[in-house]
Amino acid sequence: MAVIDLTKESFSDIVAAHNIVMVDFWAPWCGPCRSFAPIYEQVAEQYPDIAFGKVNTEVEQELAEHFQIRSIPTLMAVRESVVIFMQAGALPAAALHDVIEKVRAVNMAEVHKEIQEQSDKV
Repeated sequence: MAVIDLTKESFSDIVAAHNIVMVDFWAPWCGPCRSFAPIYEQVAEQYPDIAFGKVNTEVEQELAEHFQIRSIPTLMAVRESVVIFMQAGALPAAALHDVIEKVRAVNMAEVHKEIQEQSDKV
């Protein structure tokens, strides 16, 4: 699957349509972002069941603000519409593969249970 340019308008639809969405927050002027881009795109090709998106923080400032992006690149993983991973900094391919496998291994029933428990307390 090709890497998708995510916008404020498309973000929710992409997240709703895919079990796992990896998101790269970046900007054109960011050297580490440009270095990470080919790694991200290469890894994306190896996981056709996962949506890989990119958010240009210069264009999509509202999305960057919503997710409190303070450093770029920032990698985020969303599974079953829940953000379960977020980390600033470019990753080598092996580390990105490791993150993806850990995201796949998360027990989402437990995550949803914890979210519900927190919600019930409010």
